[in-house]
Amino acid sequence: MADTSPHPDPDAGISFAILVFPGFPMMAFSSVVEPLRAANVLAGKPCYSWITVGVGDGRVAASNGVDFAPDHSARTAPAVDRIVVCSGGDADHLVAGDALVWIRKSLRAGASIGAVADAAFFLARAGLLDGHACTLHWSSQSAFAEAFPELDMRRDLYVIDRKRFTSAGGVASLDMMLEMIAGDYGAALAAGVAEWYVHSPLRASVDRKMMPLRLRTGIRDELVLSAVAIMEDEVEDRVSMSALARRLGVSDDKLERAFRQELRTVPSAYYRALRLRRATDLLMHSTLRIAEIALSCGFESASSFSRAFKDRFGHTPSEARRSRTGHRRAARAPGRIAGSEGPDAA
Repeated sequence: MADTSPHPDPDAGISFAILVFPGFPMMAFSSVVEPLRAANVLAGKPCYSWITVGVGDGRVAASNGVDFAPDHSARTAPAVDRIVVCSGGDADHLVAGDALVWIRKSLRAGASIGAVADAAFFLARAGLLDGHACTLHWSSQSAFAEAFPELDMRRDLYVIDRKRFTSAGGVASLDMMLEMIAGDYGAALAAGVAEWYVHSPLRASVDRKMMPLRLRTGIRDELVLSAVAIMEDEVEDRVSMSALARRLGVSDDKLERAFRQELRTVPSAYYRALRLRRATDLLMHSTLRIAEIALSCGFESASSFSRAFKDRFGHTPSEARRSRTGHRRAARAPGRIAGSEGPDAA
């Protein structure tokens, strides 16, 4: 399935454009651009060139407050070989008509299009991921799956599928770029770039499923990690802790001891927090009714979900959604995203 869609003549150099939205994550942006720069230095020739593109005129600020003036606006951006959309926060509510015109024109000319962090929402809403596998930041995957059930969303670090490429953001974007560099100019150059940034070489595909979970939770115990993986897959169809222990081939007591030692909590409490976090994602990033969110996150009813939500966060799901919607309306403008605050961690 992987296909980095290389330039017909790599010796002539491969051109990138990074389309940045206000509030874009600097980590993901740097993980795209810096490998290209390192590849040029190590190869001793201009293997890659790149430009930055804004959705409109003026400076663009990253999520960390650093701002700069992009090289072009979407209205004036030239044709390139590959476009990378970089956005965060409320990527599912971005507005950028000029950018879509430029992207579609570039695709017709043979370009590849990709997204890092949560920018897959933008491409999906435009129909640009139809028929392609994709991924995005783990905190938004549940909402994405609800919004686009017809799309092949993978829980991988990154996915390269013909002329589409997506990453989960952060250093996963670096992993994706390393695979592209390997496809364009060989594994030796990609390994050199990885070493340049003191990064592990290309990770085997078998690692891509489990690594995001291990990285984002910090869990080292294999039993607990396996239990949490099942919990994440069984959010809607709630699994009992006894059934979970049986599936893992251990006693209830052993599973509880492992959780207490690794996470200082019991399995049922961790599972409940996980389901509430998933519900928060859906509240913020989907239009599902609260009753539908309750059922999709393993709660028996909307009322039981509302009680659990208020106990944990101090306000009801309806209040949380109204607050978020009001913030979006105050901050929205063409090409502008609303706040980038994420859900509380479990």
